[in-house]
Amino acid sequence: MLHTEIKHFKPDIVIVGCGISGIVIAERYANILHKKILIVEKRNHIGGNCYDYYNKDGILVHKYGAHIFHTSIDEVWNYVNRFSEFTPFRLKVRSCYDGKNTVPIPVNIDTVNTLFGLKIETEKEMEAWLEKERVHIDSPTNSEESVISRMGRRIYEIMFKNYFKKQWDLWPAQVDASVNNRIPIRTNHDDTYFTDTFQAMPSHGYTKLFEKMLENDNIKVVLNTDYFEIKNQLSGFEKLFFTGPVDRFFDHKFGKLQYRSLNFEFTTYDQESYLEEAVIAYPNTEKFTRIVEYKKLTGQKKLKTTVSREISTWEGDPFYPVPNKQNWDLYEKYKSEAEKIEQENGRIFFVGRLANYKYFNMDQTFKNALDLFYSIENLEKDF
Repeated sequence: MLHTEIKHFKPDIVIVGCGISGIVIAERYANILHKKILIVEKRNHIGGNCYDYYNKDGILVHKYGAHIFHTSIDEVWNYVNRFSEFTPFRLKVRSCYDGKNTVPIPVNIDTVNTLFGLKIETEKEMEAWLEKERVHIDSPTNSEESVISRMGRRIYEIMFKNYFKKQWDLWPAQVDASVNNRIPIRTNHDDTYFTDTFQAMPSHGYTKLFEKMLENDNIKVVLNTDYFEIKNQLSGFEKLFFTGPVDRFFDHKFGKLQYRSLNFEFTTYDQESYLEEAVIAYPNTEKFTRIVEYKKLTGQKKLKTTVSREISTWEGDPFYPVPNKQNWDLYEKYKSEAEKIEQENGRIFFVGRLANYKYFNMDQTFKNALDLFYSIENLEKDF
């Protein structure tokens, strides 16, 4: 039976998935080239993992955990500011290393002084301490080597080893160095997590930003719909952009790629504040990996506060590609198939984190989709 919402809609462009990648592609084709766009989304909302909403207490929460916008890419910053005002926000994270006491992440002078009872005062002293602690490895090949080569084994054991195991269900030595290479370190007292030029939150939330991007009569979004159940009903379109798991597109013909997922336990408390900072990591003592307090991301003034606890799992929606040799070898087979289709067909394209089996920050996801659109259509960017 033909899907009723697309029965009379003949799109020029079909997009599978209504996350950042799909929304950017839709916005550009609709507003630059005036194409008719159909977005097919399996979930019951737009925005992918960046979807946010106001709960019954009026608190803006992120359904899939904290998403902090940060970028040093001018064109991405200029682009997103077309669709939303942004409120400056600099993330601070702490680690509850023993179940009750916390230290800053990134590791900085204060972290080291607290953990080891030291009195380091200057960057030079901090650099000297790190030099003594480091395990000298020229080219770290896994995430354990990534940390111990930069911070030493003691910090690794206290703050990162068990957290990593909870998050990935693998020990750091079993996963590529790229995962822990993302962890910043400071030689001063700076306790802000990111160093990007632009750090801010959309003033009215991510969902409002995405709604503005989709505000075009030529864009039709169909929710609660699995593309693979209706794909035979779609024909005559010019191009298709697939943003889902690449192995699913090929019906897992070479086997399933691994993705880690998350479960979220939301709790609202009758108090104005619950955490000392917006995000607290729990590397050792709890089953969850971190707690997020959403009011601290947005600056909302409410008498109550809502937090979420994150528990990593192999079940559920795919969140994080698992970067190890086994998965990369498998992905290379799917990548070859995808490239063959893109080259031979000329109208099917794979875009985004799941389709490329690669973790992107939000700004990278925006840029990746923008670059693809302008490359395909051979246009110059106007921002």
